[in-house]
Amino acid sequence: MTAAAANHFLPRFLPVRLPRVCIAVTGSDAADMVEKAEMFVRDNPFVEFRLDYLARPALALPKIKKFAEYHPHVVSIATCRRAASGGKFKGSVASQLQILAKAADSGCQLIDIELQSAQKAKPEQIQRLRSRGALILSYHDFRATHKLEETLTKMTSVPADFYKLVTTATTLSDNVQMMKFLEKHGDNHSIVGLCMGEQGIVSRVLGVRAGSAFTFAAASAGEETGPGQVAADELRSTYRIDQVDAATRVYAVVGDPVAHSLSPPIMNAALRRENVNGVYLALHAKTLNDLLTCVRDIPIHGLSVTMPYKEAILKYLDNTDSHTTKIGACNTVVRAQDGKLYGFNTDTAGVVRPLEQRINLAGARILVLGAGGAARAAVFGLKERGCEVYILNRSAGPAQKLARSAHARTIKRIDLKKLSFDVIINATPVGMGSSKDSPLTDKEINARYLFDMIYDPPETRLVLMAKARGVEVIPGLEMFVHQAARQFEIWTGKPAPWDEMLRVVNLAMHERINTKAATKKR
Repeated sequence: MTAAAANHFLPRFLPVRLPRVCIAVTGSDAADMVEKAEMFVRDNPFVEFRLDYLARPALALPKIKKFAEYHPHVVSIATCRRAASGGKFKGSVASQLQILAKAADSGCQLIDIELQSAQKAKPEQIQRLRSRGALILSYHDFRATHKLEETLTKMTSVPADFYKLVTTATTLSDNVQMMKFLEKHGDNHSIVGLCMGEQGIVSRVLGVRAGSAFTFAAASAGEETGPGQVAADELRSTYRIDQVDAATRVYAVVGDPVAHSLSPPIMNAALRRENVNGVYLALHAKTLNDLLTCVRDIPIHGLSVTMPYKEAILKYLDNTDSHTTKIGACNTVVRAQDGKLYGFNTDTAGVVRPLEQRINLAGARILVLGAGGAARAAVFGLKERGCEVYILNRSAGPAQKLARSAHARTIKRIDLKKLSFDVIINATPVGMGSSKDSPLTDKEINARYLFDMIYDPPETRLVLMAKARGVEVIPGLEMFVHQAARQFEIWTGKPAPWDEMLRVVNLAMHERINTKAATKKR
């Protein structure tokens, strides 16, 4: 039986056997596109050929035919989206229909055509196209997520095998709207639904459990065919999308911004290592009200809270632990079964645990640089362990206020050269990013250990000076990992695999540094 003949039997059976992830494949030419598809089909036998990305789409069809014959187990979608509907094809609707029909005859079991093109074509033309393969009728809204019901009503007036609605998330709550829509209509129609944009990550990962027939992924980072599209290997390995089900608990890091957070790779690695049925996302929350809607409606079981919400979220919590109360900031939230929100601060664990692995903290002399939130977490956590804590801050007032509340001491910078400590902790942002500044001079680093909370870059000027003086350095990534490990324990009740988390975050950091270096070279 030829690939084209086989297509006639596929439409009614496809929805129940499709993989969850379809990889959108583009290319500089036909050979490049098919070659890329070859790379993925062993692990992901579901691809979309974006023919509109090619200058001459028809030239790809013989190669796609050979591909289909060689890979009979692979399901493929042919898409040749017109520029008027957000694609790259500049031809007429008639030429678009012709290309899609030939793609079906070449072995593509599914054909994607936009609602706009279908409305311009004659019904018999669409029916003829559908007779060649399963028809996906698609609609894209590049501005917002609204009028989903109205749009579906328009779409279902055109007979199709799948109805694909792709909108844009301008808020996190738009994901909730999309998923409620999928839950409502998923049993009546084979629907593919997701939200584009950075804030659409929720729908891209969780949409399949809400009722979306499948979702789309990029071939790799940098090859996205839609805003916010996630790379296929990330969807499968980091987010474990094939295991996401109704019982999967959702966790997230929330902040503004949050795109470059290292939390998703390490938290998802920990969930995988400990066999926890959970997934951890990065949520860009522009407002707390938007975030809290998602916490309630998705629902989200646990949050890692970053700037600028560590203090602002306090008034929305039903109860907090003593660390949160003392520090005046919350970085961890648990949503109980009754919907109540409980706040914790694990930054203290991020400071204490790496030090406990190296020294006896009782009676240890420790200098904390800074008097902000990170410094407060360090000071209170260390005082609880019986440390002799000294505070040095650029402004004396905040340092004195912190010292009084924590029963610590303040010192003046002029006295630094005469004093020595077991540990110096940098809890200031000085040295972060591309800054070459340092909060101390080399002669002021009189300690056995230097603990720099900054982890990007891994080696600040302060760290380099400490190493030159023979001072042992505790990298900032250890604080990051240990505070995350404590969050994991609070959420799951299981011991955190902090060694695996540290390994994963070091790999992620190394990859980020290499990417930055490669970008600079370009």
